[in-house]
Amino acid sequence: EAALAAGGPDTYRLRSPPGAAVAVAVTGSSGVAAAAGLYRYLRDFCGCHISWSGAQLRLPDPLPRLRAEIRASAPGRYRYYQNVCTQSYSYAWWDWARWEREIDWMALSGINLAPAFVGQEAAWQRVYRSLGLNQSEIDAYFTGPAFLAWNRMGNLHGWAGPLPPAWHLKQLYLQYRIVERMRSLGMITVLPAFAGHVPQGVLRVFPHINATRLGGWSHFDCTYSCTYLLDPEDPMFQVIGTLFLKELIKEFGTDHVYSADTFNEMTPLSSDPAYLSRVSNAVFRSMAGADPEALWLMQGWLFQHQPDFWQPAQVRALLRGVPLGRMVVLDLFAESKPIYQWTESFYGQPFIWCMLHNFGGNHGLFGTVEAINHGPFAARSFPNSTMVGTGLVPEGIEQNDMVYELMNELGWRQEPLDLPSWVTRYAERRYGAPNAAAASAWQLLLRSVYNCTGVCVNHNRSPLVRRPSLHMDTELWYNASDVYEAWRLLLSAGVELGSSPTFRYDLVDVTRQAAQQLVSDYYLSIRQAFQSQALPELLTAGGVLVYDLLPELDSLLSSHSLFLLGRWLESARAVATSDQEAEQYELNARNQVTLWGPSGNILDYANKQLGGLVLDYYGVRWSLFVSALVESLNSGSPFRQDQFNQAVFQVERGFVYNKKRYPAVPAGDTLEISRKLFLKYYP
Repeated sequence: EAALAAGGPDTYRLRSPPGAAVAVAVTGSSGVAAAAGLYRYLRDFCGCHISWSGAQLRLPDPLPRLRAEIRASAPGRYRYYQNVCTQSYSYAWWDWARWEREIDWMALSGINLAPAFVGQEAAWQRVYRSLGLNQSEIDAYFTGPAFLAWNRMGNLHGWAGPLPPAWHLKQLYLQYRIVERMRSLGMITVLPAFAGHVPQGVLRVFPHINATRLGGWSHFDCTYSCTYLLDPEDPMFQVIGTLFLKELIKEFGTDHVYSADTFNEMTPLSSDPAYLSRVSNAVFRSMAGADPEALWLMQGWLFQHQPDFWQPAQVRALLRGVPLGRMVVLDLFAESKPIYQWTESFYGQPFIWCMLHNFGGNHGLFGTVEAINHGPFAARSFPNSTMVGTGLVPEGIEQNDMVYELMNELGWRQEPLDLPSWVTRYAERRYGAPNAAAASAWQLLLRSVYNCTGVCVNHNRSPLVRRPSLHMDTELWYNASDVYEAWRLLLSAGVELGSSPTFRYDLVDVTRQAAQQLVSDYYLSIRQAFQSQALPELLTAGGVLVYDLLPELDSLLSSHSLFLLGRWLESARAVATSDQEAEQYELNARNQVTLWGPSGNILDYANKQLGGLVLDYYGVRWSLFVSALVESLNSGSPFRQDQFNQAVFQVERGFVYNKKRYPAVPAGDTLEISRKLFLKYYP
């Protein structure tokens, strides 16, 4: 179809032409719109389903014809996807085959705006060299591959680096293919831009440059943090920013949208509104210097992360330092902490209502379905609303498929869905057959784990994945019994649905959630026994947890390819071009999901429940904890958390460096292992 007038919303049309040759014709205002129309046909008329954890594509034969034409238009200009952190938590080791699948899923989901951040370090390296930096200064700046997201935002430098030359070449090659494919489908690619952070080497080459060192970030000291920020008035700000963007545009072309985050989780040097306006104006001018049509896409995370600093005057100054309409702000955590409401709709700058949902790529059933079912519509009808679309911005993917399918569908809707009937259809499509037990299980999950209300922050705080102590958080936002009952119902559906890959994935996930709840129960028994000095009870509860429940959970996870530690580690090794690189990349991958830094700086932030990790990392920690409590009761000396932390750090660090190879192929029968766990532990 003729493309819509620039800036108009996407539309698609489905119809069954006369004659039997074509069952359905799909047309759209863009490749993405047509793909979204195609997925609607597959979903609503063929009962199909496509998600991160698998696809159910049993097509009816013959293909169903439509009685009447269907037309749909998106309520907003943009459907955005990706978070700067996802680049490291999920995409770090991807090859082209995996990227291709993701871009296909994005198109079918109707996503039309997304970052293309791969390979930017190669461009930066060229810019730094042209400025006169030497290779050792560049090597001291870039982090390792698993931490690049935070290097790009100026939070970290050097940690787990440097980047080998082969890394740059492979990433450049990937980026060429990524932008080519995204654009061929009609997606708008967002390229990175200069936010003002510079390597220390720049100060050697330009001794009179006006740069100030920011403070440390998130428990990191200045060894790997405290980046240098160029003063917005310094002429080099424009030189470097424009040089980089021109380099990038020469290499990859442009769709005129650029991303830069100057103050991500870092306090600016001054709260003076005039200073903040100068910074945002300098960032924007360096974009416009390379591309007069530049549009700045900025994450709005900073405003809710440091609300004491970002008062209305400061927010307004930063936003209005850029001409109105030349910036789009991502209201990043709008389902829980929307910013538009207290900033008069971002003081006139356009914004995208985003669902963050996931932190660190943690496993754990979670959702805020009521908030996402109503939030975007409320934001659209807000007085003088400047909302221009919806977005999905999880820090990590490949979890909670249902929430993302729901959010993608809402991106095309004019009003909220009836969730209970929607989730019944979801289960039927996902498993390829109607099943009463599975439908009932999903109703229970919908009203419990997936319906967190109020300010919900989905960091998995389960004792299972946290360093043990006597003060652990076991609070839940839902009734644990709903998950146990959903587990029972799903298991009972196993006879009929057991051959479905998506069913097996969900059975692992729900069993895993139930096991996570059981770990909390055993932890409370262990703590109670210790506090009442009941050694036999302590030995019993501790023994069951360490020697049975955790090993059983590990074998459950090991039965599914998407829950394997080996898959994550082997994908890291596969990127390498030498043994030395393979070792470095594997250490990157191990550190990120455990210590997150040299000394547990952001310990367990990116925790995962993976076969291999549960047994050799979480399990060993719990074993040490139970032993320490038993020793304390036996010797009559108090349990000292600080001493335990020192001892357990050796265990945690030992895991990162243990060099053990973990299988990347699943073993065992998921249904059998889940049933065994159920017979032993169902409360």
